[in-house]
Amino acid sequence: MFKKLDKLIIKAFIGPFIATFFITLLVLIMQFFWLYIDDFVSKGLGTGIILEFILYLSATLVPLALPLAILLSSLMTFGNLGESFELVAIKSAGISLLRFMRPLFFVTILISGIAFVFANNVIPIANLKQRTLLSDIVFAKPAFDLKEGVFYDKIPGFAIKIGKKEENDSVVRDVIIYEQGNPVQDNFIVAKSGIMRVSDNKRFLEFNLKDGWRYQERGYAYAQGSSEFIRIGFKEYKKQFDLSTLGFTNRTADSVNKNNEKMLSMRQLQKAIDSLQKENRRIKDQMTKDMLLQFHFSSRPDSFWLQPALNQKPAGEVVKRFDLLLPDSAEGNVNQNVQNMAASVRLSTESLINTANDKDRTLRRHKIEWHRKIVLSLACLVLFLVGAPLGSIIRKGGLGTPLIFAIIFFMVFYFSSTTGEKFAKENTFTPFTGMWMATFVLTPVGIFLTYKAMRDSQLFNKEFYYRAARFIKGLFSR
Repeated sequence: MFKKLDKLIIKAFIGPFIATFFITLLVLIMQFFWLYIDDFVSKGLGTGIILEFILYLSATLVPLALPLAILLSSLMTFGNLGESFELVAIKSAGISLLRFMRPLFFVTILISGIAFVFANNVIPIANLKQRTLLSDIVFAKPAFDLKEGVFYDKIPGFAIKIGKKEENDSVVRDVIIYEQGNPVQDNFIVAKSGIMRVSDNKRFLEFNLKDGWRYQERGYAYAQGSSEFIRIGFKEYKKQFDLSTLGFTNRTADSVNKNNEKMLSMRQLQKAIDSLQKENRRIKDQMTKDMLLQFHFSSRPDSFWLQPALNQKPAGEVVKRFDLLLPDSAEGNVNQNVQNMAASVRLSTESLINTANDKDRTLRRHKIEWHRKIVLSLACLVLFLVGAPLGSIIRKGGLGTPLIFAIIFFMVFYFSSTTGEKFAKENTFTPFTGMWMATFVLTPVGIFLTYKAMRDSQLFNKEFYYRAARFIKGLFSR
């Protein structure tokens, strides 16, 4: 009976989990494109490039989509079973809620393990390729798009304006081409008509102009009054423009971003953390040495002030102030040297402090990324401990009520996670405390909900609160 019960709960869970996972992943992808849509428009991107980017983006969003999918699917599964009174029948047969949750608990552990392996081995590669491809897309210039009555200035050194394009987009009217060769020379080409076409390899834009004039100015930067103005009429004139700088043409090598902490596995992160810790200790030791080397008296013992042969004071008399050892003629030079030395020490110390702070920030980012791979994998288990008992308490199936509760608890998880990460980056919290904040917040909630679900709590039953309010109102009325 127990084996059939295990199959029942697993089959009831798998369907909603797969559906909610892909829906969540689609929503997260759409959210990304909503933010970056302006960087993808008019870049001449092919379908293959967009699909490749979506593939890499989907892989990077899997660790965020999995916890939400498990939370929502566990809520729907136990809510459906509670709404159809199957949970009541199971409990009446003497089977506890924990025993009923056990198969899904092991399934969630398996999903968490897969999520960890995926985050440690696949996501660094996907992050590397996605970031490189995104930077190429963002910094690519818009593809060639010549509109009527508007100067097109995306081709370096040129501005092109056409009055009218025929329906086939090849014949153009009233063409103006402005060319700037250098700061003291401007050239214009004006033509009544022409034929425009792009070469087969999309590399060149060719104009075959007719009935026009070419205005050319020749000038020299250091010669006054020596400019020449030339006007040439033509019946036919050919002009070619290089379009290789437009659109998405060249791709950056992946090795450019390979040293970023998001592109490393846990083993590589641990190695980088050890190297950064050694470098930080070396910088701090160097800071101490550089500071002490500028103070010549640091190597002399304190008993120097008590030596009568040097301070010219009677034996046993203590010199209370250093300036008593100086003659009046040397006091001004000593003060000036001290000020110069203090300024030099301050500048060198500030430089070393900035270097040390940069190293500390880099070290914190690596530690944060190391903890992230574990935290996001374990979040699947934590959110299951929240969703399963919560679904058995609310006893509502479908996508309505479970979705509301799933959004609420996922927002708690997401905001506590991002807040902890922010505090960890600012060195307010340690990387461990900041990255594990969401787990520390939601684990007690999951334990509390499991405790309430095992005792058939009426925590979310509005009839219970209505009776309690009526009872309290009766006490006050008496």
